[in-house]
Amino acid sequence: MRRKILLVVGLILLLQLVWVPSTFAAPPHPGHGHGWGEGGLWHRVAWGESLSSIGWAYGVNPYSICAANGLANCNYVWAGQTLWIPGGGGGGAGCSAYYTVSWGQTLSGIAAWYGMSPWRIAHANGIHNLNQVYAGQTLCIPGW
Repeated sequence: MRRKILLVVGLILLLQLVWVPSTFAAPPHPGHGHGWGEGGLWHRVAWGESLSSIGWAYGVNPYSICAANGLANCNYVWAGQTLWIPGGGGGGAGCSAYYTVSWGQTLSGIAAWYGMSPWRIAHANGIHNLNQVYAGQTLCIPGW
């Protein structure tokens, strides 16, 4: 009986190693291991983005982003994934985060997500009309 249990446990462990790709390893979450004061920021991947395009937007080497998030495959990121951008900033003083607008999103909805007024985000980005945000646009989210 004990032998059967050990065999089953061994098979389960083997299947987990074979079937669970390492690219799905969870990146560090906000507040766990990284902080705003440590020279970086969080970025939520939008549809169509790659590590290269994200790195270019923040002026950070894509391989640095890959290493900071423990990705096994630097060519694979997915929409909705949260990535730590080490030393990122893109020059936007006063920004506590950057957010890339996805299709169908509104400034009001994004502001609600961050718990602030849409006018505050609009002011930080030089936007005069709350209806003029577009998919792919990177917004500076001002500090709290």
